[in-house]
Amino acid sequence: MDWEKYGQVISSQYRQKVILDLLSGPMNPKQIATETSLYLSHVSKTLKELAALDLVDCLTPALRRGRIYRLTSEGEEIARYLKINMLKS
Repeated sequence: MDWEKYGQVISSQYRQKVILDLLSGPMNPKQIATETSLYLSHVSKTLKELAALDLVDCLTPALRRGRIYRLTSEGEEIARYLKINMLKS
């Protein structure tokens, strides 16, 4: 695991919520916003941050609206580790 990327994720409640939500499968930003109760603008910004860290991929980059995002294998590893640690707390 890349501990620097993990540190980046846990330093933001938004990043944590988005990455944990994507653990259930690919979604668009509106679905993530609805499920996490975050503003759509915050979700979009967070997805860009997570994409820059190579933790999420956009499956439909040619679309302007309705883009679908999923976790990369590294993002999935971090999300699973986060989920385990949340259950321990």
